[in-house]
Amino acid sequence: MTNALHAKKEGDLVGVRGPLGNHFPFEEVMGYDILFVGGGIGLPPLRSLIEPMLEAREKFGRIIILYGARTPADRVYKSWLTELEKRDDIEFMQTVDVGDETWTGNVGVVTTLFKKITVEPSKTVAFTCGPPIMIKFVIQDLLQMGFDGDHIISTLERYMKCGVGKCGHCAIGHKYVCTDGPVFSFTQMRALREQW
Repeated sequence: MTNALHAKKEGDLVGVRGPLGNHFPFEEVMGYDILFVGGGIGLPPLRSLIEPMLEAREKFGRIIILYGARTPADRVYKSWLTELEKRDDIEFMQTVDVGDETWTGNVGVVTTLFKKITVEPSKTVAFTCGPPIMIKFVIQDLLQMGFDGDHIISTLERYMKCGVGKCGHCAIGHKYVCTDGPVFSFTQMRALREQW
């Protein structure tokens, strides 16, 4: 696809499909505290929810954003992360797996930041997106903290070929990520656990 885009000239017609599937809940979580846990390039999907929540800030309780990347250079949206650090109406922390000579922040996987926050699981909805191994450990820690499966929302990323649930490439058990997802609560994910 990248080569095809580079071959296009200004004025050429480009077709775009999407968005596919469902979306993160928004109105359904108004009034709750919100915890975001993003890893690497899992932050862009979360940003699509963070931004509208920040615009409607008064409709949500605490907003905590935890972000982790492999290295300082691997962090996405660096200028936006700097803006988040300056806000006094949210809690924002970031970490890297491996620091460098310029990094003065936390070093460790994103779940190490859980030790630096306190949450009330019954009043908090957690959203997570990132590499599958990160999501696995984030969910494990959230469950140990007392979160209910309905209060943990994540994405299941799969290659979506047809986008309409016909080809089966994105099937996980009896669910199709392109039409039933990609956003699932952990309660829904638990029913598919054998497959993901």
